[in-house]
Amino acid sequence: MPRLAAAPVLVRVLALCAALCSLAACTAVDSAGGPAAGTKGATSVGVAFSRGGRGDRSFNDSVGAGVDRAKAELGVTAKELSPNAAGSDLEEILRLLAQTGHNPVLAVGFFYAQPLAKVAPAFPRTQFVIIDDATVKLPNVTNVVFREEQASYLVGAAAALKSATGRIGFVGGVQTPPQEKFLAGYEAGARAVKPAIQLSSVFMSQPPDFSGFSAPDKAQEAARGMYDGGADVVYHAAGASGLGVFQAAKAAGKWAIGVDVDQRKTVDPGLAGVILTSATKQLDVAVLSIVRDAAAGRPIAGVREFGLKEGGVGYATSGGELTDIQPRLEELRKQIVSGQIKVPVRPAESR
Repeated sequence: MPRLAAAPVLVRVLALCAALCSLAACTAVDSAGGPAAGTKGATSVGVAFSRGGRGDRSFNDSVGAGVDRAKAELGVTAKELSPNAAGSDLEEILRLLAQTGHNPVLAVGFFYAQPLAKVAPAFPRTQFVIIDDATVKLPNVTNVVFREEQASYLVGAAAALKSATGRIGFVGGVQTPPQEKFLAGYEAGARAVKPAIQLSSVFMSQPPDFSGFSAPDKAQEAARGMYDGGADVVYHAAGASGLGVFQAAKAAGKWAIGVDVDQRKTVDPGLAGVILTSATKQLDVAVLSIVRDAAAGRPIAGVREFGLKEGGVGYATSGGELTDIQPRLEELRKQIVSGQIKVPVRPAESR
């Protein structure tokens, strides 16, 4: 039985190897995990996307935009891989990208933390970059983190100011500390401008189950329940599952709030009108900055943090739905940047 069970894994490994080595273009590596002597050429970036890969119109696509900019502006090449639906091949993907000479290797999402902690020491000459995680502390690992709670604070304030019912909602993907930052900021911002606001929240799954990022049907059902319960604005931080929230908002004739990118510009036109705003992360800017430094031979190890002060997060204003409250939101933004407002990173019920 063990030999039979291993067969699918072998098939997966061979398939990934074939993809990486297509046209006999694999880059040689030496025993230290770096390019072998004599190899040359432009920087080749390895991209290990989170579940769903490109096409989520959110997190992955924003990273992909940064990779595209790096290819166009810096002349780098890139190889992109996405994990299987179960996420059981994260370590395998990182290892394959490093073995085939890609450097740096981008690990897109905090759930790569444990696999990366195993793989990075085996390739000391490869620089790994993990996005949305600061827990992997190794000399060849760069941690890119964002102050999502700050952007969430601003869209929380917008939700409360725009709510006519005094009830708002939040749909998260997977309940982890990084995801809880979205809820914490949203809740704090809403209560800062309307202390009596009522907030309903739910996460689609609990780790190690990360299916909450790719379950739009479940998200639609959750959001529908919030709208039926009186909420008139629901914020999602759930990756591809957010589509379900937008669909529920349209059916209910209520507002939704997007995440990571200005989703009013990326969703189908029929859904754009329900998106009040989006809490944005400039993932493309961060990726381009990291790859530019790596291509120039500059050290990139350590923690790189992007918040409101650094222009790494913000909120979308397309559609003009925030025009009447934008002066208030800008006042709050300046107070966060100055340090006058300290945005929590844990929801009230867990503090």
